[in-house]
Amino acid sequence: MGRALALILLAVTAGIAGEVGRLAASKEPGWPQWRGARRDGISDEKGLLQEWPEGGPKMLWSVSGLGRGWSSPIIVRGTIYITGDVGEELIIFAFDLEGKERWRSKNGRSWKGSYPGARGSCTYDDGRLYHINAHNRIACLDPADGKELWAVDLIQRFEGRNIMWAIAHHPLIDGSRVIVTPGGKKALMAALDKKTGETAWASEPLLFERTVKFGGGDLPQPVKEADAPGYSSPILFELGGRRHLVSCSGRHAFSVDADTGKLLWTVPMPTRWEVLANTPTLYKDCVFLAASDTHARLFRIVVEGEKVRTEELWACDMDTCHGSAVAVGDVIYGSWYRQFNGVGCLDALTGKTLHRTNELTMGSMVWADGRLYYLAQSGTMALIKPDPADFRIISRFPFPGGDARRSDVWAHPVVLDGRLYLRHHDKLSCYDVKERGR
Repeated sequence: MGRALALILLAVTAGIAGEVGRLAASKEPGWPQWRGARRDGISDEKGLLQEWPEGGPKMLWSVSGLGRGWSSPIIVRGTIYITGDVGEELIIFAFDLEGKERWRSKNGRSWKGSYPGARGSCTYDDGRLYHINAHNRIACLDPADGKELWAVDLIQRFEGRNIMWAIAHHPLIDGSRVIVTPGGKKALMAALDKKTGETAWASEPLLFERTVKFGGGDLPQPVKEADAPGYSSPILFELGGRRHLVSCSGRHAFSVDADTGKLLWTVPMPTRWEVLANTPTLYKDCVFLAASDTHARLFRIVVEGEKVRTEELWACDMDTCHGSAVAVGDVIYGSWYRQFNGVGCLDALTGKTLHRTNELTMGSMVWADGRLYYLAQSGTMALIKPDPADFRIISRFPFPGGDARRSDVWAHPVVLDGRLYLRHHDKLSCYDVKERGR
């Protein structure tokens, strides 16, 4: 599809009517959940360094002892919450803003399967802390002392199952409810009362006919099954007078009505290893979805009365595995995995690659104050000028917690209050990135 035709389509369907999706934002201050207040990877910070001194910004402090894991920190009301697998247990840690531990609590068992370590980040809302462990156990804790207030085994309640590389999604708060993705026979997605853990609604399961084995190869006979949860986390937005939850299961992108739990639409996105791990990215009235071993795609969401459907506008070769993407203006920033193993940006109107470089490996990112904060999985932290016409690395430094031989620096960076937070397994480090005098 040419740029002119894409512009016409978007103008007719979105621009003229002024119909643009609006992401739901947490009412809490700071960085209270996965990927920030709106789950879009965009920080509202201003007054940050536009380039770093040689060797990187000043490290303010670093703590170790977090165990194994790739969860990112959340920061709210003067406290940092982060998780790690320590021995046989999943531990939730609370630190003050100088890195001093306030308390530690647990949420069930650690993950001992393939790629052992903690996955899920915490979510803070209305004086409560929520966390989902690798076995799909959700716990609600008192953030003052870590006392568990309630917990639900989602696999047991909804007859779900775990997946090859373990449950990795993060709780989403919607008013009085906490949104979870059990997968399985009784529900694809569910809403729990955030005060009690009781089921508020449960969507129907996502039933499909499997014809291909996990890892590839045809089945002798097709098998009907309920799709499992994916590794993706949902976003919530308003569009066309409805509130949409969009996420990915094991083999599909899907949307659920946030008020009723009704399954609105599904789109098959088969991959060899059934890894759909990126949080969807909202762009105007569209969602951008990327995955390894398949094309990234942009779908327009069409609301027609009670019906909701999708239209694919374009596909491209960006095959981000789990770093997610950021949309700013008419540009989508993301990374490539098997096809290129680098970072760059796309024209959101056409899907055309505007720029990409393999100076940095695949990674995760946050947008803040006109810069892209990019953490490559090889352990390099970079500050990128994200101008599509002048896309270049301004500054970089080796993150001390990283190990280029493993290439598993997967926790997403966080930028808040003039500070940059980086995590790699056992270590969490805090850097000063505020420009003095601004």
